[in-house]
Amino acid sequence: MSYITTISGINFDPMDPDPALIRIEDIAHSLAHICRGNGHVKEFHSVAQHCLECAEEARTRGYTDRVVMGCLLHDASEAYISDVTRPIKGLLTEYLRAEERLQDMIWERFMGTVPDEEEQRLIFGVDDDILSLEFKQNMAAAPGEGYKNIKADIRCCYRDISEVRADFLREFERLNGKKVK
Repeated sequence: MSYITTISGINFDPMDPDPALIRIEDIAHSLAHICRGNGHVKEFHSVAQHCLECAEEARTRGYTDRVVMGCLLHDASEAYISDVTRPIKGLLTEYLRAEERLQDMIWERFMGTVPDEEEQRLIFGVDDDILSLEFKQNMAAAPGEGYKNIKADIRCCYRDISEVRADFLREFERLNGKKVK
């Protein structure tokens, strides 16, 4: 079998992805169920919640809605290929190629184009700062200094999966200007 079956019943091949099969509902559902930090957190904290926090931080910093959307979707490929921890990810060149290809496809599908270099610098800067905050609030690790850059009032604590999924879809609808079916 060279595909996964998404919650909406779509057979999706992450190594040969079809952009027409990418569904925001599948992304929201999956990311709400995937735990940050490979599960090494004090309280369950989902990737969807992390993405919402990144979007909130980008908005608080006054970034454009396009950058906010980029923050919301920056880990969306993980809905189809899961995540690999940073120490291992850098060693997996084929995984990195598949992740980049799929992530770019998701950005193109929902944003029209892949974020440019400056937009990606802002998106991944927020991502790194939120990661530092997660270390400080919810992990047993040294946080680095990025958490000091956080401007939004963010608490990296447990939130109900269904609530996070719904909030992810609401934020997507707000930024996209269209209701999700």
